[in-house]
Amino acid sequence: MSAAFPYGLVATDLDGTLLRDDHSVSRRTRDALAAATAAGAAHIVVTGRAVPWTRPILDDLGYTGLAVCGQGAQVYDAGAHRLLTSVTLDRQLAGVALAKIEAEVGPLYLAASRDGLEGEVLVGPGYEVHGALPSIPFTDASDVWAAPLNKLYIQHPDLTSDELAEAATRTAGGLVTVTMAGEGIVELLPLGLSKATGLSLAARRLGVKAAGTIAFGDMPNDLPMFAWAGHSVAMANAHPDLRAVADEVTASNEEDGIAVVLERLLG
Repeated sequence: MSAAFPYGLVATDLDGTLLRDDHSVSRRTRDALAAATAAGAAHIVVTGRAVPWTRPILDDLGYTGLAVCGQGAQVYDAGAHRLLTSVTLDRQLAGVALAKIEAEVGPLYLAASRDGLEGEVLVGPGYEVHGALPSIPFTDASDVWAAPLNKLYIQHPDLTSDELAEAATRTAGGLVTVTMAGEGIVELLPLGLSKATGLSLAARRLGVKAAGTIAFGDMPNDLPMFAWAGHSVAMANAHPDLRAVADEVTASNEEDGIAVVLERLLG
């Protein structure tokens, strides 16, 4: 932290926040982040994506710091291509949670994120993957449970993501953490896990406290990170629940919302 920049840590979500809708990072935003780091701040990516879906973006950015992936389950050293921490989902509890949710709302479409640096995402019949992210189709549900998982993804043929997340929390919230990372992206996580869990671990490694952190995000899965950070900034395109609690709202991810705030703080 320096007189030129009031925060020791800049925490940014990826999709809908740091990334534009074409999954690129603008030159203006790259320059603003570089100026913040030159002023003494660390930049941490905090994303719902597990490491295999995050690494190509970090490599493209030339990013060598820590990243919090998998909704807080993984702390990843991008420079060393190494997992520092990884929390897995209790598969037995997850199976019970899934059964409870299906008893409430009917059959779900399912995908699963396997643990590890190379953990594949398995996608079941009917589940729609957003964007061109690599995944492996499965038809036998036992494949889902065959190896350690970071999380499950659920979709419903009729309910909106907000409705599905609400129903899943109501019926299974005592067994798993339920979060919504975007339209069509409702996730079941280890109980108590959130982006704030992973971010606090990473911040401790960097010697930065919550009060010295500014966080940027756009979806309800960013709520715990916003509650933890000293200052929270929602994108203009953010979910209403996140905008409602943010300390400020900036421009959208398409309009360099992160850069707008950082440039102002850098004076």
